[in-house]
Amino acid sequence: MSRYFGSKCRMCRRESTKLFLKGEKCFSDKCAIEKRNYAPGMHGQRRRKVSDYGLHLREKQKIKRSYGLLESQFRNYFMKAERMKGVTGENLLILLERRLDNVVYRLGFSASRSEARQVVTHKQIVVNDQVVNIPSFLVRPGDKIEVRGKAKGHLRIKGAIETSRKSQTVPWMEVDAAALSGRFVSYPDRSDLPAEYNENLIVELYSK
Repeated sequence: MSRYFGSKCRMCRRESTKLFLKGEKCFSDKCAIEKRNYAPGMHGQRRRKVSDYGLHLREKQKIKRSYGLLESQFRNYFMKAERMKGVTGENLLILLERRLDNVVYRLGFSASRSEARQVVTHKQIVVNDQVVNIPSFLVRPGDKIEVRGKAKGHLRIKGAIETSRKSQTVPWMEVDAAALSGRFVSYPDRSDLPAEYNENLIVELYSK
């Protein structure tokens, strides 16, 4: 499967917001947004009038890039959210939050979602006592997620845990930092999810 290998900071600058793609760097003065909060490229500092379509597109790109998905993957999640009961936009965000790589990131076992994806694919994560190496695996309430055996001694994972202790954990998960394990307690409420996401714009975009 194809994957974006370009600059992650460039994506943050294009969306004019921190997407937290580089771990601890995003919280430091080295963050690209702190230095150059304008779009990349030679015309990045020009003021442009954004159309309604452009507004919808930028919101989709922001969320898609935050979770590290390709266009086809993101569209498939939207189609699945449409078939579910409830509000489509909220269903979409909940599906994205249920991805195993995102759960590993939220639990603090990695510094970023891209790093979490690598941890999962390298078979370093166990779900309900079974090794799972599929980043798109959807976690359900009650599932136990933990770092596997020898991987608990990896310096990168230990460093991520130390960093995550400085930030607040999400309310729909329980974390045992000492044991490097956690539990997905329940599906998140919309009030618990990032307020800067406007999922309604994505629904409107795909409805056109």
